[in-house]
Amino acid sequence: MNSVLRELVERGGGLVTRAVAEQVVPEWTLRRACDGGHLVRVLPEVFVAARLLNRRQGTDGAPAVSRLDPALAHRAACAWAEGRGALSHLSALALWGLREPVAGDLLHLSAPAGAGLRGRPGVAVHRRRGLTLGPPDVVVRRGLAVTCLEQTLLDSWPVLPPGERREPLIRAVNDRLTTPERLSAALGRVPTLEDRAACRTLLTRLAEGCRSELEIWGQDHVFTGAGMPAFRRQVQVRVGRRTMYLDLFAERERVDIELDGASTHGDPRQREIDLRRDALLATVGILVVRFARRRLVHEADDVRRETLAILASRRGVPSPGPNGVLASR
Repeated sequence: MNSVLRELVERGGGLVTRAVAEQVVPEWTLRRACDGGHLVRVLPEVFVAARLLNRRQGTDGAPAVSRLDPALAHRAACAWAEGRGALSHLSALALWGLREPVAGDLLHLSAPAGAGLRGRPGVAVHRRRGLTLGPPDVVVRRGLAVTCLEQTLLDSWPVLPPGERREPLIRAVNDRLTTPERLSAALGRVPTLEDRAACRTLLTRLAEGCRSELEIWGQDHVFTGAGMPAFRRQVQVRVGRRTMYLDLFAERERVDIELDGASTHGDPRQREIDLRRDALLATVGILVVRFARRRLVHEADDVRRETLAILASRRGVPSPGPNGVLASR
């Protein structure tokens, strides 16, 4: 391959567009590099070093852009769009760090209705009326244009398998990338979203303070109804120099219900951390009660009865004073 073109491709991280290449080399040089097997056209006017294509994926007839590493495929799609569209749906979800990108995934771009972009093998183009290719509709992540987080999450909802839809929204709220209120406002602008009722219910649970699938399960099946107090969720407690967050806090009874997920089961180190935390909370009169995921899911009625009995036994327990400082998260 021509040395000038080779340097240009290397500076572009293995990628070059026709417009950039023909600023420094004649058109025939680019054509010869493709004929010689040094470059591969992965999208119109976008070329990638042939060595960067996954050879095994090529045997199943996959389009060239689908044979690239996901990060390079995202760059190729944006280079092809030339500012007329932004990565969206699952492609944007990966750029937001909320889904692990998979080689061979269909690439998604959203573009204004009159942008002139049409889908290509390996690339889906979603036309959206009123889309502005700048804030607040589109932002830059890792150097690439992507749809805003709330729109990305809602766009991805119907594309993901039903069992995988909730996790990105839960993670986005936990990581403080967005809030249930902002997501609910965005949902209000998408009246035809597939399985919209389930999405709205999830956002309601997140707004109530649930921060995991286990907490949502507990809210729906165990810790509501007759006799249950209005638990405060994710309550911040400061004891001395340490700050802790309580899953479910019954303030009158000074009981903290902790929901232990499967990842903590059988981990001696985590168990030791939990024991020290529980002992510290005991110094300010807070009783910690832990329920494992197995019991919450398979013994919900028993967990409910035990919780009600514990709460009844704690009523009237005096507060130890202002040693433990509480605040909503």
